[in-house]
Amino acid sequence: MDHRQQPSVHSSDRFDHCPWLYEKEATEEQRAAQRERQQSLGGDSEVGERCYVAGSAAVFPDLLRLGDDSYIAAHAYVTGTLTTGTDCTLNPFTVARGTVSLGTGVRIGAHTSLLGFNHSMAPDQPVFRQPQTSRGITVGDDVWIGSHVVVVDGVTIGDHCVIGAGAVVTKDLPAWTVAAGNPARRIRDRRETGGRQRPSTPGVDDGGGDALARFADTARTQAAGILACCWNGDTYTDRPGAAPTVRAHCDAVEIADLLLSSAPEQLDRTQHIERLTSLQDRATGLIPELGEQPPAMDADGFIGEGPALYHVLSVGYALDLLGASFPQPIRGVSDMTASQLVTRLKELPWQDSAWGAGAWIDSWATAAHWNLRHSATARLTPGALEALFGWLLTRADPWTGMWGSPSATAGRLQVVNGYYRLTRGSFAQFGMPVPHPEQVVDAVLDHSRDARYFGAGRENACNVLDVAHPLWLCTRQLGGRGGGDDTYRAAEIRAWAERRLTAALATWQDGKGFGFGPGTAGPGPEPGLQGTEMWLAIIWLLADLVGRSDRLGYRPRGVHRPEPGEGQQPLRTP
Repeated sequence: MDHRQQPSVHSSDRFDHCPWLYEKEATEEQRAAQRERQQSLGGDSEVGERCYVAGSAAVFPDLLRLGDDSYIAAHAYVTGTLTTGTDCTLNPFTVARGTVSLGTGVRIGAHTSLLGFNHSMAPDQPVFRQPQTSRGITVGDDVWIGSHVVVVDGVTIGDHCVIGAGAVVTKDLPAWTVAAGNPARRIRDRRETGGRQRPSTPGVDDGGGDALARFADTARTQAAGILACCWNGDTYTDRPGAAPTVRAHCDAVEIADLLLSSAPEQLDRTQHIERLTSLQDRATGLIPELGEQPPAMDADGFIGEGPALYHVLSVGYALDLLGASFPQPIRGVSDMTASQLVTRLKELPWQDSAWGAGAWIDSWATAAHWNLRHSATARLTPGALEALFGWLLTRADPWTGMWGSPSATAGRLQVVNGYYRLTRGSFAQFGMPVPHPEQVVDAVLDHSRDARYFGAGRENACNVLDVAHPLWLCTRQLGGRGGGDDTYRAAEIRAWAERRLTAALATWQDGKGFGFGPGTAGPGPEPGLQGTEMWLAIIWLLADLVGRSDRLGYRPRGVHRPEPGEGQQPLRTP
């Protein structure tokens, strides 16, 4: 007997354990069986070309998106939401549960667990009765996670990382990190092992080193001191000597999470959560400014203006970064009918204040996001969210992809800035494609040449952010990554982003951070928490547009996060 010949009865078992052999060696009968296997997967499942899902794997997803040339090997256990790019492998006995997102070219070693969910553990009831939570796990491109690794909920692993066998990953890992241990700690930069360096970007990288990496190291080193200077002994202020505000506390949480991967050290995490949750009005679910009464509700049960609108974003995401959520639903949003919402949308000031209209939609949609995600009792009135997207999709200007009208005095400022706020809270936060993305790029680039807002010494954080984010959002939707030359108007976008990036890095003030910008808009030119939080996010967006965000070692996870809000799946509209 020729012992090199494997009995045919064992072929499927062989492919289950060595799925990379399937595409080259499978018979037509075996391919038909695999097609039947893929078609039988439950939930909302889509499997790409040349994929293999082991018959012995327990794959019971709510949503599965398996990219081309990807495999799920023997005895893997997959539940919840799993999305992968191309060329991803879940090796034998891999566990992926909760919400897990993998980039392109990811390798998951045998017996590794990606646990994108958690249990509450309040002392008032047994653990098995506690509700589950899910912040999700995000893994970038070109990542190798070794065998017997555990990655816990809420972790982001950057592009090009390598995680050693047996590691327990409890905190975010920047791009190019080689990490190991329990808890996992950085050992070195993967590029130090002799791998090919990426080419430099003129104006951002230079012969003396990487300006982005140096900036990020400086910001991380000085972050704790900046936060301490904005703590008056009881609460946070935007800058030393300013009045305490709700937003200042939230900005402190965002900066600490971004640069230090922790809560600001002036309070422990539980105290931060208690401070922020105590601000919420129990009757309305809104958060007034410090020392002020809750705002009066309009006839439809929600509000039209004021700081409480932005606090839906800032407090909600600060709590999210701290691993908590609003204790009460935002009732004016949960109770609003589709008819009431459409009436409000029609009445928004589209002609003379498109920014105000966009800001209102940002707040309403973000409140809907928190209500849907966090509260077991507060849902939305049926049809309300669909009415929002339906109304917006049918009223976007096909020539610009935007809402509202330019003015003779301000040009496109209100329209572009309103577009950012509107799409941030709705399309981007819920993972929906924006209409007419090429026309948006045209309109935004046209606005970016307006010297009134982008001339030398005239750029503030809002105006730069409100161009950078739409360009980033539309570029990704059109299929571009990192300023690729095949993206619509790629060279112009990259050139604009590079100029803004070089200028922004030069405005950091040692020990103080960033100012918002010149003039009287916003908090003004003095360095403070708002300017620092916004410019850190802007710098990431700009760096990503030129393909260098990995050099920063951070990725926004709060109000200015690039991905959809965690826990949200794309909304299906007619």
